[in-house]
Amino acid sequence: MRTRFAPSPTGFLHVGGLRTALFAWLIAKKTKGRFLLRIEDTDQERSVEGAVENILSTLHWAGLDPDEGVMMRKGLMAQEGTKGPYIQSERLELYQKYADQLLKDGHAYPCFCTPERLTKMREDQTARKQAPMYDRHCAHLPKKEVEERLARGDAHVLRLLVPHERIFTYTDEIRGEVTFQGHTVDDQVLIKSDGFPTYHLAHVVDDHLMEIDLVIRGEEWLSSTPKHLLLFERLGWTPPKYAHVPLLLNADRTKLSKRQQSVAAEEYIQKGYLPETLLNFLALLGWNPGTEQEIFSLEELTEAFSLERVQKAGAIFDLAKLDWLQGQWIRKLSLAEFTDRLQMLTAERFPEAAHDAHFKDKAALIHERVTFLKEGPDMLTFFYVDPKVDVDLLANAKQKVTKELLPKILNVLVKTMEKISEDEWTVDSLKEKLLACAKKEELSQGQLLWPLRAALTGLPYSPGAFEVAVALGKDVTLIRVEAARADLQK
Repeated sequence: MRTRFAPSPTGFLHVGGLRTALFAWLIAKKTKGRFLLRIEDTDQERSVEGAVENILSTLHWAGLDPDEGVMMRKGLMAQEGTKGPYIQSERLELYQKYADQLLKDGHAYPCFCTPERLTKMREDQTARKQAPMYDRHCAHLPKKEVEERLARGDAHVLRLLVPHERIFTYTDEIRGEVTFQGHTVDDQVLIKSDGFPTYHLAHVVDDHLMEIDLVIRGEEWLSSTPKHLLLFERLGWTPPKYAHVPLLLNADRTKLSKRQQSVAAEEYIQKGYLPETLLNFLALLGWNPGTEQEIFSLEELTEAFSLERVQKAGAIFDLAKLDWLQGQWIRKLSLAEFTDRLQMLTAERFPEAAHDAHFKDKAALIHERVTFLKEGPDMLTFFYVDPKVDVDLLANAKQKVTKELLPKILNVLVKTMEKISEDEWTVDSLKEKLLACAKKEELSQGQLLWPLRAALTGLPYSPGAFEVAVALGKDVTLIRVEAARADLQK
């Protein structure tokens, strides 16, 4: 199937938009079709500079690159495919051509109403507790008056003439059969007074000419579908299938909004979420795989996804679930991949990490401990910078390590570790010898190991003391414990 994602460049890509793109991408890949990216920029006043680039970079980050349409090539924006141009502002002549056809065939009419009249009309309708919609004042103007006003160049829009006696029924791929009464459907503006088309006309023309088989979009467009189906009919075209996905909701079941939490995909990228995490999370917002499985790669989603299992009700944007998935995906990364991603981040803080032949061993120590990759450099700081350790960190009431006991503990550590050869400097050997020493000196395991770990890392939380000592090596380990002991004597 040919599917498309057609965002408006009015800001950073919304997470709801990314979910729509994901669903469309999955259907295209599952059916061995093509996924198309079109930019719908007919609302020039709301277009934001840099928004298209953000859309492209976000889709690339997520692994949802388009097969056709607008895309990045060697850092530059390009358009590829035979159905272009894929930017609506470059297709204005096409929209005008079909608008003229609708006008000629009597399916549309010019409307000269001023903004002031339209505002007053809506206020009066609201006061009468009526749904605000155009009252068709200009649909009944004499033909001669219309011709004269057009000849004078009076400002006007072009409206769709909706047959109020019609009943519109169609089958939505998610919601099943949907019916609308014609008298509830507004005479939609098709061409604005500035000559630009509205979404309603432009996307219908584009979806037909670009041979789109399936339109996946948010449920807020559900009530507009009769207008779109009518346009396809009036232009003599077969419409695509439509699937309206449920809204994303805050925890209080209100529509997801930036007043309560982040809504731009860019913000989740900056926070350090993996693309695997965010896609997995978004896929489960409104879609149920029908199994107990919760962790899905993009390949697994392509295999399992279907519109039949997308629900109608809104989906709660549960940040706790998102963070849980992030932890799962971090640990699901192979050590080699985790190391590669973490090494680049760490090298930004500590350039020597870029050429650290033992970085993989260091990364292995924290693979199970981080939720976000950006936590890694802090947790590895002690490998590249000698820690500053004070007595308050070395002591620990929970482990019964008192300040008075610290000199004895550090002395025991130095004397014991000095006797361990380089060949024996392994986790198992250190564990055996240090725990035997603790027993001999009547110290608990925690009393011996807490100060060791604190002296080596300077952190209240870190990988295990034995693992850190092995990763640092005997010489550095002894130097740091000696430094902690010397500080106590000052």
